[in-house]
Amino acid sequence: MAHIQRVMRRGAPAALTNATTSRRAALSTPQACLRICATYPSAARSLSTTPNNLQSQFPGLASLTSASFGGQGGPQGSTYFQRPSLPANTVVRFVPQQTAWVVERMGKFNRILEPGLAILIPFLDRIAYVKSLKEAAMEIPSQSAITSDNVALELDGVLYTRVFDAYKASYGVEDSEYAISQLAQTTMRSEIGQLPLDHVLSERTSLNSKITAAINEAAQDWGVVCLRYEIRDIHPPEGVVAAMHRQVTAERSKRAEILDSEGERQSAINIAEGRKQSVILASEAVQLEQINKAKGEAQAIEIRARATAEAIESVASKIAAGGSSAQGAMNLSVAEKYVDAFGKLAKEGNSVIVPGNVGDIGSMIASAMAVYGKVGEGQARAAANRLGAPAEESKDGEGFEEYRQSQQDKKDAMRQHVLEGFEAGRQQ
Repeated sequence: MAHIQRVMRRGAPAALTNATTSRRAALSTPQACLRICATYPSAARSLSTTPNNLQSQFPGLASLTSASFGGQGGPQGSTYFQRPSLPANTVVRFVPQQTAWVVERMGKFNRILEPGLAILIPFLDRIAYVKSLKEAAMEIPSQSAITSDNVALELDGVLYTRVFDAYKASYGVEDSEYAISQLAQTTMRSEIGQLPLDHVLSERTSLNSKITAAINEAAQDWGVVCLRYEIRDIHPPEGVVAAMHRQVTAERSKRAEILDSEGERQSAINIAEGRKQSVILASEAVQLEQINKAKGEAQAIEIRARATAEAIESVASKIAAGGSSAQGAMNLSVAEKYVDAFGKLAKEGNSVIVPGNVGDIGSMIASAMAVYGKVGEGQARAAANRLGAPAEESKDGEGFEEYRQSQQDKKDAMRQHVLEGFEAGRQQ
């Protein structure tokens, strides 16, 4: 362990030394060692020289040195945390596509070799740096950050970068990958500290854009451009997660209750509207029924009145044309109707109004004939007026007396005839 700490102090920054000293047990797993080396490339180069006896004590170091560096004392991969091995000066070299070779002549920068054929001067020229111009993905390790509402979060992300100036990337910064990684972490802490938890969870796109802009502003002098930054995982405390779950459950319950109440309200409105329409239609139907009934009754009354008028006119014409025989028949008809009407009085109700002489049938008939006589007298006067002759000259005139006597005789004869017919019917 002392050797590991010594080489890490020699090859890694002070921040790495403090972190590994407080977490000595972390070197016992390959995953922990790979995470450390992914963040600190200089530590990976230092740990590659770990003796074999310490590698046997720490399996993580053995896996790191054998898998990542090939067990030959130097890195051979091409990932962002491993510095690629430098090609030797063989006078004639072929530079791969999307790769920039930085050549130093006698220790001083000379030129940058473009892809293709390159000629080097032996012993004077040296390939000092090899920079890949491809887009690279850089994993930002998990870190702690505090939001504006004092909630501690654990976040990690992925940063996508590309070298656009090999000279600045070689001489502008000691380790551009490490610098970009540290800048991304500090920028993410700064941006998260300005937002509450709800905005951090809902505004990832805006947060990613702000972090990318802040990194590009500082990385221009390093020859590296940040294409995009993506927050991968956000881990709130367990208590906050439980509270969020309760909040979501309560919100869902609230929405469900609101929807249920809205449904009941709409159902009640629909039922009331249906009842209203039913009542309106029923009242309209009753109104139409009453109107039709009234129209029917009015038409019936009109028809009956017309028929009665026609009947009266017909009877009057027949009486006028028939003379005395028609007059006698009319008198008989009036007497019969009077008797029938009097007989129907006792069929309904308990109290009836009858004439005072109900026991004298003859007097009843005489009364009916007297009424008819008055009517006949009035008709005679009207007929006389139409013909231009007075119906009576005076109450004391002889003509009037004769006429009244003749009418009285007719009444007496008719009365006698009716009484005889009535007696005959009663005996039968």
